Amino acid sequence: MSEKINLRVLDTGLRRAAENMALNRTLLECHQAGDSPHTLRFLRFTPCALVGFHQNVEQELRVDHCRVEGIDIQRRITGGGAIYFDPGQIGWELYVDRRFLGTADMGEIARHICEAAADGIRRLGVDARYRPRNDIEVDGRKISGTGGAFDGNSIMYQGTLLIDFDVERMLRVLRIPAEKLSDKAIASARERVTNLRELLGEPPPLARVQSALAEAFAEAFQVDLVPADDLNPREQTHFAQALAEIDSEDWVYQRHRPAGGMPLLEAVHRCPGGLMRAGVMLDEARDIIRQVWITGDFFMNPRRMLVDLEASLKETPVAELEANIHRFFDAYRVEMLMLSREDFLQVLRKALDSRDPASTRAGTHAAG
Repeated sequence: MSEKINLRVLDTGLRRAAENMALNRTLLECHQAGDSPHTLRFLRFTPCALVGFHQNVEQELRVDHCRVEGIDIQRRITGGGAIYFDPGQIGWELYVDRRFLGTADMGEIARHICEAAADGIRRLGVDARYRPRNDIEVDGRKISGTGGAFDGNSIMYQGTLLIDFDVERMLRVLRIPAEKLSDKAIASARERVTNLRELLGEPPPLARVQSALAEAFAEAFQVDLVPADDLNPREQTHFAQALAEIDSEDWVYQRHRPAGGMPLLEAVHRCPGGLMRAGVMLDEARDIIRQVWITGDFFMNPRRMLVDLEASLKETPVAELEANIHRFFDAYRVEMLMLSREDFLQVLRKALDSRDPASTRAGTHAAG
């Protein structure tokens, strides 16, 4: 970078999940519109469970448990998997553009930012290292997860640093098999993650954590840090509008399974870009896909690509599925992190292959 530029540093404090998600949207969209400067934001959450933008709440979370325990449920504006947040974690977010990062490649962006964040964590006295695709670990144990979203040339890249973390509480929030909640399974999960209290003997002051991360980002990207106390007036107006939409069940529960009387064929596909789930509503008599439903913990830009793909596949003859998917991606400009069109095709094929062979034969005879 030939000349230094400014990076605003903003601490928005401890907030409800809906407020933090509305701030995500505000800062990303205002940055794209030219109403926000390059920003490093620090944030914390009251207890909450967050699903990724492309996930289904009931499939990922124990909703009844969250309600009993007073744990908010919210949807992120980014992809990725379901996570549990409480005040024992600190979040950091960068709102910058592609020129700031020197590349438009999503994998390279993740590596560059994660390496800088790992450097910041090392300044606290632990040997943190970047682990592809988007984690930071200490001696093989995860201490930070990251992910990002794009809006035109603007990028929001965010991470979570575990300060003092209760693994068992997290596991009870997520919808996982009962056997994974056994004492042995919980102990095993604790061996895969770590936190600063465990590594250092006591949690470091939040101000020190923020300073270490901010200085590391400043050095990595050769920028000057400019502390700020609050949002600017344009951001405050945008925040109020975003909160009105996000603090609602329509936003939180938007990725429900499609309604209908036909059975839903389902499948799971694990690929380098994440875990993908698909449901296919099939008119077996005509061998036509009535509707598809895809969720997962992957990252893509634009975020609405899944909605557009699902819409394009309505009323698709099974024999034309592959051709239609290739036609869609040939015409649709999308950026995906370690994900390809073939992954979408594979998960839908797996769902179709889950049909009862007897019903497949009956459908073929009826169609003929």
